[in-house]
Amino acid sequence: MRRPAALLVIVALVAGALWATGVVTVRVNPPTTDSVSASPFWQERGGEAQLPPPLRIWVDLAKATRPAVVNVSTTQRAKARGPLSDDFFRKFFERGPRDGETPRGRQSLGSGVIASADGYIVTNVHVVADADEIVVRLGDHSEHKAKVVGLDPRTDVALLKIEARDLPALPFGDSDRLEVGEPVMAIGNPFGLEQTVTTGIVSAKERFIGSGPYDDFIQTDASVNPGNSGGPLVDTRGTLVGINTAIFSQTGGSVGIGFAIPVNLAKDVLGQLKERGQVVRGYLGVSVMPVTPEARQAVKLDRARGALVAEIVSGSPAASAGLKPGDVIVAFQGEPIQNPHDLTRRVAGTPPGSKVTLRVARGSGETSVDVTLGRLKDAPPAPAGAER
Repeated sequence: MRRPAALLVIVALVAGALWATGVVTVRVNPPTTDSVSASPFWQERGGEAQLPPPLRIWVDLAKATRPAVVNVSTTQRAKARGPLSDDFFRKFFERGPRDGETPRGRQSLGSGVIASADGYIVTNVHVVADADEIVVRLGDHSEHKAKVVGLDPRTDVALLKIEARDLPALPFGDSDRLEVGEPVMAIGNPFGLEQTVTTGIVSAKERFIGSGPYDDFIQTDASVNPGNSGGPLVDTRGTLVGINTAIFSQTGGSVGIGFAIPVNLAKDVLGQLKERGQVVRGYLGVSVMPVTPEARQAVKLDRARGALVAEIVSGSPAASAGLKPGDVIVAFQGEPIQNPHDLTRRVAGTPPGSKVTLRVARGSGETSVDVTLGRLKDAPPAPAGAER
C-alpha cells in the first residue's frame, strides 16, 4: 500500500514540475458556433408591426373606458329579503366568503360605471339591495365607501355616490342608435376578476325577459358572467349604451346571451334618482295584453299592433276618460304603439298630471281619447300584463 501511494505522489510532483516549466501545456477550447448556436430555434417578430385599424379600435376603447369601470362590493349582516332578492338576480352577482375569510354576512360582488367626475356611480339595484355596507373600488385600486342616492327596482337601476373628485367618467351615448349586428364591448368584474373586457355584437333589441313590466333589454353575445352586473356596455364610439344586468344560462356561466338596460331608459331614471331619490311615473289604470286575432278582427285593424285593454281599474284615469275593455290603444301622443310593453314605457315616462291623447281602435272605428295621467303608486315590480 505504501509503494503505490509513493508512486502517485512522485508522478504528481513530476507532472506539476513539467507544467510549471512549460514543457507540458493544457488548452481548453470554447465550443465553436458550428457546434452550439446561441440564436433561438424559433422565429421572432418585434413590436414594429402595427395592428390593423379595425382591431386597434378595441385596444383604444379598452384604454379609454376601463378607468371609468369600478368594482362594487357589498356586505349584508342582517338577513333580509328585498324586492329583487330572488335567484333571478342573486345568482348573477353573489359569492360566498373566500378561503381564510371570516364570514360577516352575505358578501356580494358586482360592477359599476362612473357617471360623473364628482363621484356618482351607476349600477344595478340587485347588486346593492339590502346592503349594510357598500364599497366602491376604483381602477387605481383606491376604495371608497358609497351611499345610496336612489333605487328604482322597476328598472333595476341604482345610483350611488362616493366622496371623490376628478374621476374618469364615461360619456353616455344613444342606445336608440344601436343596430342589430353592431359591435359592442362589455367591461366588468366577472367572478371578482377586475377590469375584464369582452367583445361581441348587439344580438337583438327591445328584449322582454320577464323580470318586470319595463323590460326593454339589449341582448348581446359579448361574454357576460356573474360579477359583470352593473358594468357598462360600450359602443365603438366609446360611449355608454347599456348597463349589463342579466344573463341567460343553465350552467351559471356565459353562453353568449347577455342583457343590458338601454342607456336611454336609464337616463330618465337617473335624473329623477339624483333629484328626489326615487322615480315618479305616470299612471293610466288599465291591464293590457297583446292584440289577439279576434280583437284585431273586432276593431278592424290592418295588422296585429297596439295594446288590447283587458281590464279597467275603477276610479282610475282610464275609467274617467271612458276607456273600455276590448279597446285597442294604437297611439300615445301621436306615436304608434306596437305592443303592451311599448304603452307601459310611454305611460311610465310621462309625468303625472300630464294630459295626453290616446288613439283608440273600437268596433265603430278609431277615435281620440284625452286622459290626464295619475301617479303610479310605489310598489314592487308588477308582472307583465299587470296594471299600468
